[in-house]
Amino acid sequence: MMSKKNTEELRKKYMANPPEGMTAAEIRKMSDEDLLDMDYFLNEDDLFADEAGVEGFYIF
Repeated sequence: MMSKKNTEELRKKYMANPPEGMTAAEIRKMSDEDLLDMDYFLNEDDLFADEAGVEGFYIF
């Protein structure tokens, strides 16, 4: 779980540069859980970026 300090840093980051379709006011009012969910979904493509090209066993 992220600390309150980390969620506030995320909040400031997204308030300074809100995702398309959102305003800083909406982000300010978001719960910590909603903010973390938004951050996860905005960055989910990056989660496995470091594993690109890794050889191994894959199930498709």
